[in-house]
Amino acid sequence: MARLVLSECCGLAPLRLRGGRGGAIAAPTPPALAAGPRRPAAAAIHRDWALRVSAPSRLASAVEEDKRNSPLGEEVVTANGAANGAEGGEFDPGAPPPFGLAEIRAAIPKHCWVKDPWRSMSYVLRDVVVVLGLAAAAARIDSWLVWPLYWAAQGTMFWALFVLGHDCGHGSFSNNPKLNSVVGHILHSSILVPYHGWRISHRTHHQNHGHVEKDESWHPLPEKLYNSLDFMTRKLRFTMPFPLLAFPLYLFARSPGKSGSHFNPNSSLFQPNEKKDIITSTASWLAMVGILAGLTFVMGPLQMLKLYAVPYLVFVMWLDMVTYLHHHGHEDKLPWYRGKEWSYLRGGLTTLDRDYGLINNIHHDIGTHVIHHLFPQIPHYHLIEATEAAKPVLGKYYKEPKKSGPLPFHLFGVLAQSLKRDHYVSDTGDVVYYQTDSKLKTSAQNSD
Repeated sequence: MARLVLSECCGLAPLRLRGGRGGAIAAPTPPALAAGPRRPAAAAIHRDWALRVSAPSRLASAVEEDKRNSPLGEEVVTANGAANGAEGGEFDPGAPPPFGLAEIRAAIPKHCWVKDPWRSMSYVLRDVVVVLGLAAAAARIDSWLVWPLYWAAQGTMFWALFVLGHDCGHGSFSNNPKLNSVVGHILHSSILVPYHGWRISHRTHHQNHGHVEKDESWHPLPEKLYNSLDFMTRKLRFTMPFPLLAFPLYLFARSPGKSGSHFNPNSSLFQPNEKKDIITSTASWLAMVGILAGLTFVMGPLQMLKLYAVPYLVFVMWLDMVTYLHHHGHEDKLPWYRGKEWSYLRGGLTTLDRDYGLINNIHHDIGTHVIHHLFPQIPHYHLIEATEAAKPVLGKYYKEPKKSGPLPFHLFGVLAQSLKRDHYVSDTGDVVYYQTDSKLKTSAQNSD
């Protein structure tokens, strides 16, 4: 049952790249990478984690990308002859954009691509000090008046650690693959995330964002698969708080219609040459489980429950909520794609930025998500500037996030509304939108 209520949280299987004209996926190349020497493909796959964790592994020219994104090769035209979104024409978010990745990339200042490992490590040091300080203070005070505050704060800091490990996985933490791997393993293992297993599946999410079948993070269920689930499973899948507790189960069992485990080196999630990476990450995860077991024996189950287990659940809720809202819940329905209608750019433009108020700085501006999805090589501390520079190019394809108060309480309403209406998509069609299960919606309204 747990497997059936899962929602895809962070990506699943690695993309098998295909040769031929239709198999190339256009992707940005930061100047630092474009100018450097080219290493043999085999070496790149085996060694360079920084290069195989971000967006598409094969590059098409800017001209080819623009042609792929516009059937006219120059400008997207609506039925009345006006450019999409231009004055006098109604904007269609599902229409191919009149710009390409190269134009967005050109608008972003060059220094936004520069990775500073010392700056990245300073964020790690900051977060680790806060985590240890919170734990020490809570254990010393040991008051039930303080514990709920500690759980909320520490769970948020666990989430911040995850985001830094996420940057390691993309290679935006530094240009040093070994440093990325070591730091990523330490951060993710400490919060019970298998670093390489998650990194590889998350790579697939970025390479296929916005694709109904191939995306691996919170992508919609086709109608046939949705109807194959019993009513209670559907209700649990779209009823709070169950979708916010999916991530740990997803790591072991994936989600409806898919199989595999992030811990099994022989899983279909991974390619044969990635087995050693998975073994390393699974061993690190097991080592952390052993440490937690030892601390439980020394400190007692109740103390470990208060110090670690409850903050861990808060972290999981943060992860599930944030990743869901980056792809759902806009007031206007956004398209999902299949077949020839999908492209890397069009899929990336379906993602959403979110404002989290004071939490923005704590979780390293992960809410600045559109540019991150298109160019995951950009360090998190440059995402805001890069987004501002890209907005004039993106135009109406960029959805301005609603301004948050000090704490993002408004997003709970957005999340609840989306869970009530965004249930499945049609089994046919290359540009589709979420549809609502009227029975499920009525049941949800009756329970409110």
